[in-house]
Amino acid sequence: MLLSLATWLQTLSPEFGFFRVFQYITFRAVMAALTALLIGLAFGPWVIRRLGALKIGQPVRAYGVESHLAKSGTPTMGGVLILIGIGVSTLLWFDWSNRFVWIVLLVTLGFGAIGWVDDWRKVVRKNPEGMPSGEKYFWQSVIGLVAALYLAFSVSETSNLRVLELFIRWVQSGFSNDLPPKADLIVPFVKSFSYPLGVFGFIALTYFVIVGASNAVNLTDGLDGLAIMPVVMVGSALGVFAYVTGNSVFSRYLLIPYIPGAGELLIFCAAMAGAGLAFLWFNTHPAQVFMGDVGALSLGGALGTIAVITRQEIVLGIMGGVFVAEALSVILQVGWFKYTKRKYGAGRRILKMAPLHHHFEKSGWKETQVVVRFWIITMLLCLVGLASLKLR
Repeated sequence: MLLSLATWLQTLSPEFGFFRVFQYITFRAVMAALTALLIGLAFGPWVIRRLGALKIGQPVRAYGVESHLAKSGTPTMGGVLILIGIGVSTLLWFDWSNRFVWIVLLVTLGFGAIGWVDDWRKVVRKNPEGMPSGEKYFWQSVIGLVAALYLAFSVSETSNLRVLELFIRWVQSGFSNDLPPKADLIVPFVKSFSYPLGVFGFIALTYFVIVGASNAVNLTDGLDGLAIMPVVMVGSALGVFAYVTGNSVFSRYLLIPYIPGAGELLIFCAAMAGAGLAFLWFNTHPAQVFMGDVGALSLGGALGTIAVITRQEIVLGIMGGVFVAEALSVILQVGWFKYTKRKYGAGRRILKMAPLHHHFEKSGWKETQVVVRFWIITMLLCLVGLASLKLR
């Protein structure tokens, strides 16, 4: 039977008392963060050199912000460094029998594969379109819907066998729309109030959260360090939610659903934070490497999946307010342009340039000002989200 490093060390605890610390999720989370951080810092220079040798450089739009033209040719697809750090660290320190960590890992790697193909076509094959939007959304939808269908029955059960039994009963019932209360939508800041979603509502919401978060983070990734630090902060905050959701005592005290096994997601969140900070070491202004779609799509998908498992979809929208604003800015800009072009014959814009961070650059803010101010906003929003644990 294969064991993770943490599980193997736990088996030594009867003979060596020190190894008992590996039984604690919090200790393993610290080790996961440190492992991912060290992997990123150690292998970062080598990855950057390899990307540069392969001439995997970031193309810059000529009609964009003029100051960004100097970034042309900077190695991209650096998200592989983040994924390596997360993957290796998580596999070393989490309990391999935990189904929730596996589904988050699979979603993360699945979206990372989509981003890899998109980036590869852009920078290696010199195809400016990369992966066509229809093809990209198709594969995102496949992964999102499969994850949504599994999670619809998984969050209410304690094992994959029970998940299968619940799924079979659902099929035998003629695809009824009933789900246990643990799958309801939790409304933050309101005591003991949740909205029943049903099977189809849960699947639709989960699909929207996972795919939407993935694309929102991708749209935010346009300035040095802009996307990765909010990912670290939001991911760390979700780790807190995962820990209390997977603890029967804390969840009962805080009036949130108890999801057995959800606490192990803290390991993944810690690994994501460590890998993200290591990447920021090289991505801070002036960036030596960009994460590309391979990093942005995968990290956004991971955040969305964790939020669904911990039943904190609305809180993710609050803490990830920067991601939401960036996505909405693009939707509104494109929608208004198309509407006005159809009505008046000439398209008009709401913002000077979308996504939102480019609008502020066009308004006179320096790149570092935009980045740090968006970080500060994210930190405040994460505190608001964490406050929802107690303010009910």
